[in-house]
Amino acid sequence: MNKIKCVILITIILVLGSCSSAPKNTGEIKYLRTYAEKGLESAVKEASLGKYNSAFTLLTEYKRMAILADDPSLIIRICLSFGNVLLSLGRTDEAFAEWDQAINEARISGNRELLSVSRVFKARGNLLSGRASAQSVLDEVIRESANIKTNRLYIAFSWQVRGLALHSMGSYREAEDAMKRSLEIHEKEKALENASFDWYTIASIRSLAGNTAGALQALETAIVIDRRIENSWGLAASWRAMGDVYRKAGRNDDALDAYKRAGAIYAALDNAHEVAEINKRINN
Repeated sequence: MNKIKCVILITIILVLGSCSSAPKNTGEIKYLRTYAEKGLESAVKEASLGKYNSAFTLLTEYKRMAILADDPSLIIRICLSFGNVLLSLGRTDEAFAEWDQAINEARISGNRELLSVSRVFKARGNLLSGRASAQSVLDEVIRESANIKTNRLYIAFSWQVRGLALHSMGSYREAEDAMKRSLEIHEKEKALENASFDWYTIASIRSLAGNTAGALQALETAIVIDRRIENSWGLAASWRAMGDVYRKAGRNDDALDAYKRAGAIYAALDNAHEVAEINKRINN
């Protein structure tokens, strides 16, 4: 399940899209804000399909709109999303520059919750890029979580990152407990794409802990959810992960079937890179 980083980035981007909402109509002129809010949703959709270059182009324009509107909350959320897309593109230094801008903007605006959320985003970036130890990331997330109290999806996100850090540390029981805290919120909020990712991560944790049956059950649940919401990228990732779990268990025929299903979905997404990765698994 070595593609978990890619899915992590997608699902974190989805958190940002889920948390965005256009300001209520108060008679204000809000063309720029509305345009950028809806644009962020479009960029999130592109990123969720693995179309990072397209998402980058969209976010470049929508960040300009947010700056023109001088809307701190919107600027912060776009910077956070921009950072994730840049990290997916391998542009690590630029990604951290976006997260630093979000942190600075939140500090200036006095929004303590978004400041802590921004720091958790950067901490998660440190974890994925290897710039900081899992223990230091865990400590920071626990510290910053004290200020994340209002937005339930941000609370779930902090539990996700905590679970990912524990996952990296090999603390599998605690990691699964953290992911289940995230899952509980996502299920109540009907944030199904994020709930699917929770199950995907739980599957990875269980697989590493030697619980093959539990890992397969978690992936089956993720697939059921992704079918409900037509999350093609999530489906492909889960089928690929299922192939990895089957292969690890010595069930090579089942692994081959799962890889072929993942490959078919990636091909339908017109993602040649991922198709090539699946073919490597099939031919090895």
